[in-house]
Amino acid sequence: MKLPHTQKGFTIIELLLYVSIAGVILLSVSGFLSTLLESRVKNQTIAEVEQQGTQAMQMMTQTLRNGVSITTPAFSATSSMLLLTTPTSANNPTIFSLFGGALQMKEGAQATTSLTNARVSVSGLVFSNLSATSTIGTTTRIRFTITSVAPTGRQEYSYAEIFTGSATLRP
Repeated sequence: MKLPHTQKGFTIIELLLYVSIAGVILLSVSGFLSTLLESRVKNQTIAEVEQQGTQAMQMMTQTLRNGVSITTPAFSATSSMLLLTTPTSANNPTIFSLFGGALQMKEGAQATTSLTNARVSVSGLVFSNLSATSTIGTTTRIRFTITSVAPTGRQEYSYAEIFTGSATLRP
């Protein structure tokens, strides 16, 4: 008596079904990983802009609070530059300004220091002297925009934030 011959292996339909299921799973995983990487880059870009803006604002407000007097801008005026007299004569004048998209600080005869790095660009720097001539203590509002510099033009690298702060000279 002869045993029936059974074939072992997959049919072509089963093979196509397995390959298509594996392809769908791989596409889903790669799409998820791509979205995850884009989110990571976007979060790093936002963190960079926020860190640079916060650090620059703290430096300017701290220096302003410790200053003696403000030369520019005049009372009730605005300017794109802040010229400040400080208690330390070697740091006079202290100047905050914008040059080539970088926020800069110059103290006396020292070299100019950049307060932001090349990964961001600063624009719209405005110092507003909010005090009237007869007021004790000069209050200055600082406003600027920091934009991420996108090296490849990809959307996840683009982010901008406006920073606003104020400080009053200590009497």
